[in-house]
Amino acid sequence: MRKRLAILTAVAAALTLGAAPAATQPRAIKIALIAKSEANFVFLSARRGAEEKAAALSRQHGVRIEVSWLTPSKEDVAQQAERIRQAVRERSQAILLSASDGPALTADVNAAVEQGVEVMTFDSDVPSSKRFAFYGADDSDLGEKVAGDLATLLGAKGQVAILAGNPNAGNLKARSDAVRRALGRYPGVELLAVVNHAETPLEAVTEMLKFDAAHPQLAGWAMVGGWPLFRSSQSPALMTEIQKRGLKIVAVDALPEQLIYVERGLVPVLWAQPVYDWGAIGVSTIVDKLLLKKTVPRNIRMELIRVTRDDLRAYAKRLSSWGFSLPQEYLAPK
Repeated sequence: MRKRLAILTAVAAALTLGAAPAATQPRAIKIALIAKSEANFVFLSARRGAEEKAAALSRQHGVRIEVSWLTPSKEDVAQQAERIRQAVRERSQAILLSASDGPALTADVNAAVEQGVEVMTFDSDVPSSKRFAFYGADDSDLGEKVAGDLATLLGAKGQVAILAGNPNAGNLKARSDAVRRALGRYPGVELLAVVNHAETPLEAVTEMLKFDAAHPQLAGWAMVGGWPLFRSSQSPALMTEIQKRGLKIVAVDALPEQLIYVERGLVPVLWAQPVYDWGAIGVSTIVDKLLLKKTVPRNIRMELIRVTRDDLRAYAKRLSSWGFSLPQEYLAPK
């Protein structure tokens, strides 16, 4: 009996030694967050969401999850390409990227993936690359929504323009194209131009006011991004221009600085992207793939929020829950 027990023990030991080692969890996950520009406030919200979600998941899983902010100070696709290479050099396990120019960054994204760095995109995709997932709005649907609201405000007649930001950003081009198509269904609405500009508040307002001056009959703007509605030295001039000319405006994005335009009736409709979730859901999805070994969808749709004066306070509370500071009058019940 003793001899048989010894044999069984020896066999068990041999099997244990010969077995494949169990998969081990990483002790740390470093995620490089590369948005378009620090000058665009929506991406600062994404950073907040990423860092707060990383902290929460670190506590939940007992693994250090770090977000490395590698966003250029101003939009520059060459700098984004270099930041992708920097993330690889600094041994990031993943990159969370909003691409200024998807085709121009495809090779850099693919090179990162081939070197073992997982890439997820948000807001502006690199669809033909080896990225594993994209999180963002359906840009065609968003453009349709902006155009429909603007046509309604105009009574389906008048001259309009599209304020469109970076001409190379795939998401903005898709929104602008959708606005153009949708407005074509209204014979009384004349689209004069698509106005591109650097994506900073001052550049956006400057181009908008310049176009207004050259087109005295302009009746409205479809803004596929909310750049001019952020605070700048030209904000008072913009508010005066909108009020004096009675311009009808529908814009994308709705962060705290932009809500005053809704409250004063200067911009009746904002289509809000939950930009905090760009970072929060981006980090959560990366952790699902790298740490929890889950299969994640290749495309994750962001649900949009329509903001008007009637639901301004409810939306303000949501912004507050994301950590934003807002004037108390937006949070107090009517």
